[in-house]
Order: sequence, then C-alpha cells, then structure tokens
Amino acid sequence: MSDQKDHYEVLGIDRGASPEAIRNAHRKLARKFHPDLNQDADAATRFNEIQAAYNVLSDTDKRSRYDRYGHAGVDGQATGQAGPGPWQNVSPDDFESIFGESFGSRPRRGGGGFSGFGGFGGGMGGERPVGPTKGRDLEHELEVGFAAAAFGGTETIRIAAQDGTPTSIDVRIPAGVQTGSTLRIRDKGLPGSNGGPNGDLLLQIKVGRHPWFTRDGLDLSIVVPITVAEAILGGEVTVPLMKGTATLKVPPGVRSGAKLRLKGKGVVDAKKQAGDLYAVLEIVAPKADDLSEDDRTALESIANSLPNPRSLVSWAGEIPED
Repeated sequence: MSDQKDHYEVLGIDRGASPEAIRNAHRKLARKFHPDLNQDADAATRFNEIQAAYNVLSDTDKRSRYDRYGHAGVDGQATGQAGPGPWQNVSPDDFESIFGESFGSRPRRGGGGFSGFGGFGGGMGGERPVGPTKGRDLEHELEVGFAAAAFGGTETIRIAAQDGTPTSIDVRIPAGVQTGSTLRIRDKGLPGSNGGPNGDLLLQIKVGRHPWFTRDGLDLSIVVPITVAEAILGGEVTVPLMKGTATLKVPPGVRSGAKLRLKGKGVVDAKKQAGDLYAVLEIVAPKADDLSEDDRTALESIANSLPNPRSLVSWAGEIPED
C-alpha cells in the first residue's frame, strides 16, 4: 500500500536500530500519542501507526521480511497470515511500565488483554471496568533551617494546586528530623482517577548549616578554643548549647583535637531521645607580639625544662642529633 508510512520513520529510528532502541522508542511514543492522554485530532492515527510499526519491528521474523520486501512482506493478505492485534508483541510488564497508573492498568490474570484499556488487547471478553486509582505521588526537596530541624516547627512552602495556580501550605517539621528524611503530606500529589484519592507530596529533607555546630544524627559537635595554660593546667570553660550554655571541665594536659562529651546535650527528637554534645578542643597559642618580655622569659624557662614531644614519635630516629 503506497500510503503506508515506513515503520522505522514512524518510530524515529534508523534501520540498524537495536531491539532495545526499538522498545525505548515505542514506550516513549505510545504514551505520548495515546488518545486518552493526547487530545490532538491526529493522536489516534499516530498511535495506531506506532503500534503497527512496533508489532513488526519487535518481531525478528517480521522485521526480516519487512526489511526485504517492505509492507508487502508482512501484510496479512500477501503472506496468508492473520494481521496482528494492536498489542500483540507488548508484554504486560511493558504495558505497565509505559502507562503506569494512567489507566489503572494491571495485567489481566489468565487473559489476553489488559484491564482498564478499553478495546485494546485482542478483544477477549470485552473490557473490564476500571476501579478507582490513586494519583501519583510528587517529590520535592525541602531545605530546613538547622534550628527548625533540631527543635521542630512549621515551614511554609508553595506548590501548584490541582488547577495549576500556586498555593501555600504549612508543613509541620518534627523535632530531630535529619537530612535524607522523607515527610509525607497526604492528598497533595496528583489527582486520582475514577474517584480515586489524590497522591501524596513527599518532601525530601535537607538540613541547612549552622555557623558553629555540626550534626551527626542526634549528636552535635562544636570546636572550643582553649589557651596553652588551660591545656596544661586544666580548668573550666563555658560553651554554647542549642539553647543556653553549659560548663565544660578541661582536664590538665589535654591535647589539641581531644573530644569531651556532654551527655544528653545534643538534639532531642520527637520521641524524646537525646544526643550528646562533643566539644573538640583546639589549643590556640598566643601571637608573639601579644607576649610581654616577662611572659617570653617565663615561657623560655618552661620550654627548657619540658621533654621533647618529638622524641616519642616513630620517625624520631630519622632525625640526626645536634
């Protein structure tokens, strides 16, 4: 038939396309031009052409005859074979992956067609009514402030309503929520079909940064600078918490980088589970210009009486003695 279109052109692929390329092209175009999803006047015609092309090119034998003889090689009258149904070479899994929940589609057990897809599937027993289908869920990333994630609160976000207009909703943030958590907002996804419920809005949480705290689960860490004298002699320093302050006892002879734990002073979640606060000590040496002559003399005297800490490291033997 001279008015029939080339099957390769219909699917937008070249003649050497792999089976996977044929399948991918069909999946994309079948969903795009299905008459129930596309209201263009020529959608039904395009859809039928797509199905006819796929039924030929997805079958190795038919494709071989088509490549040699064109449409005459696969036409039912010319070959004496019955013409294929619209979905003859499409498996139930392919059908489901192409259309998802658009038609409430599930493979019909023990049958040759697909439920919820009126008229397609070989006409075995007629079409089965489609039941209510829930709308698809939507996903959105929501960045939450550090304090709001720790203590909980309310965040206002803007989404598109079902009619497409922007609208604002208040989202309750539970205390202790972490990066990677998902908050489900019921009924704020895509609308359902045939009386089915709307989908949900899934908020993927990302917790923002804090100027001095870092967080690991419910535990908090903070860098606490201390003087050389505090590191040698020990003492008490005041450190901030998420709310209020706490007194930290620094043991004598502490080293830079040591972690001191304040139990239960981290984040408290909605279940009243509390993390800890870790103070990471950082010994800060004074600048030379800030020392008086008496301070310098005193430090030189102390330095001469202190053991050399480098004598205990593994590479000490590689250093020649003076």
